[in-house]
Amino acid sequence: MHLRKIAVGLSALVLLSTGAQARGLLDLINVPGPHASHAGSASASSALQLYSSQQQQPSFDSCAQLFPGAKPINTATVPATMKPLALCSDNFAVLYSQTSKTPLVVVERLNAAQLKDAKGEERTNQFYPDPRIPKGGRAELSDYRGQHPAVDRGHQSPAADAPNPNAMAQTFALSNMVPQDPTNNRKIWSKVESDVRKFAKRADGNVFVFTGPIFDSGHSTIGDNKVWVPTRLFKLVYDAASKRAWAYVLPNAETAIQRPMDYQTFVKTTGLNLLGNLPVSGSVGRT
Repeated sequence: MHLRKIAVGLSALVLLSTGAQARGLLDLINVPGPHASHAGSASASSALQLYSSQQQQPSFDSCAQLFPGAKPINTATVPATMKPLALCSDNFAVLYSQTSKTPLVVVERLNAAQLKDAKGEERTNQFYPDPRIPKGGRAELSDYRGQHPAVDRGHQSPAADAPNPNAMAQTFALSNMVPQDPTNNRKIWSKVESDVRKFAKRADGNVFVFTGPIFDSGHSTIGDNKVWVPTRLFKLVYDAASKRAWAYVLPNAETAIQRPMDYQTFVKTTGLNLLGNLPVSGSVGRT
């Protein structure tokens, strides 16, 4: 799977989702499951215990199944200036940029069984810097604090998609976040995420979802680490059974939800041919 080459320039598009107090990170590290480990200090190094040894490697090898056709995005198609990094988690994969300090694309495989398991899973709200990313190439918690105007840490793979405690904890890594307008994140984008889940619960098999930021010319940054703030966000849905695909592309601002666009329009709008040569036989008017 290839991405169209990205130009970084004045007029170019660059490629590029609050609740109650929850359990601490140490509690999450010690949850029963394949990655459970001994307690340590609640730091980025402790958070490393949330990931298997394979997931600690900068490769999509351990999560190829999360991509349609089991064909991961080729990081070599991303400009070297973006310093791309491949990151696997239990239920999502991240094409990350050490330049923007954000994900460029986050990929999920959803289906009815997974979302049934995810329903009622306790949201943790324990955000942490991703320990798999070199310190100079990652966002820190401090980057999101005290911003004017305020920004949310916007999940790209939603916490509500996580089917178990370890997967839930992984969604709160800053490698799964972009600086997002609070109203957009909590209302408009939340509705988009909910609509996608509703479709995936009805679908006949796996539904693949690509989510990410778009950085138009003039985008801003936050924090000492200069985390890029997207001007728009996208969510592309591909139903593997019906071969239908559609996408939302919305401003990172207080806005109204819009009807999804077909895949061809998405590619023309963003320059992102995320499905490569996979067959696309139609779209939907609404999810």
